[in-house]
Amino acid sequence: MAAAERGSFRGAARALDVQESAISRRIRDLEDEIGAALFIRHHGGVNLTHAGQRFLVRARKAIRQVGHAAIDAGAFGRGESGVVRIGIFTSLASGFLADLLRAYVAGNPGVRPDIVEGGPSDHITAIQRHQTDVAFLTGEPVADECDRIHLWNERVYVALPSNHELTLKDEISWADLRERHFIVSEADPGPEIHDYLVKHLAELGHHPSVERQGVGRDNLMHLVAIGRGLTLTSEATTAARFPGVVYRPLAGEILPFCAIWSPQNDNPALRRLLSLARIMSSVAGHHPDGEISS
Repeated sequence: MAAAERGSFRGAARALDVQESAISRRIRDLEDEIGAALFIRHHGGVNLTHAGQRFLVRARKAIRQVGHAAIDAGAFGRGESGVVRIGIFTSLASGFLADLLRAYVAGNPGVRPDIVEGGPSDHITAIQRHQTDVAFLTGEPVADECDRIHLWNERVYVALPSNHELTLKDEISWADLRERHFIVSEADPGPEIHDYLVKHLAELGHHPSVERQGVGRDNLMHLVAIGRGLTLTSEATTAARFPGVVYRPLAGEILPFCAIWSPQNDNPALRRLLSLARIMSSVAGHHPDGEISS
C-alpha cells in the first residue's frame, strides 16, 4: 500500500521507516506467494499492474477491518463498550442504585446495561455461572467463590392506606404493628419481606398475620390502598407514588445493600461499574469495606 501510494519502494521505505531493500524483498516474496506481479519496476519507481490494482483494493479493505477490530477490542478491553449484566433486588425509582446506574450510563455510553429482577438465590447462581456480572442485594449474602462489598443503606418503610390511623405518626414502631394484617407478593422480594415480618413480630410474642398475593409490587400497593393489608418496602421504592398509599419509616430498621460478583469475571465493563460504585459510596459517606471473599 505504501509503495503504491508513493510510486516507489524508496518512498515507501521512508514512510514506514525501514530499509528500501526490505520493502523490495517483501514485495517480491508476496508476488512469489500469490503467483502474480504486483508492480512494474522502472527507473523512476514502480507502477501497479492490473493484478496489483485488484490486490490493493482488497488489501485496503482488510487493513480497515483490522483497524476497526483493534479499536473495538481496545474499547471493550477498557470497558468502554460491551454489555454489563446486572441483577437487582430493589427499586430503581430513586436512591443509590438509581443514581449509580444513571451516572454509569452517562459516563459509558458504549456499554449496554442488561438489568434483571430476581431473588438473591437466583442472582447468586447466575453470578457463579457467569450469566450475570453483578447483583445488588440486601444484607450480607454468602456465596462460594464470590466477592461482595457493602455500598449503601436504606430505611425500611411501612406502606399504609391513606386513611389508616398509623398515618398520624411520623414514625412507626414494631409494637404499633403487632396486631396488624400484612400482605406480601408471592414474587420477589415478597418471600424475604414475609420472613422479615415473621422474625421481628415473633420476637414480640405475636404470630403475625401475613397473606401472600399473586401480584407484582405495583398491584400490591393498590391492594394496600383499598385496605387489604399493610406491607413493608425499602426507602428507594417510596419515590414511586400510588393513589391512596402513604409511607412511614419503621423505627430503627436499616437495610444494608451490597454488590456481589465473581472475581473470575473478566468483563472490563463490570470493573468500571464496581469502581464507580465504590467512589459514589465513599462520597455518600457509606465508606465501603474492601472486597470480602465468601
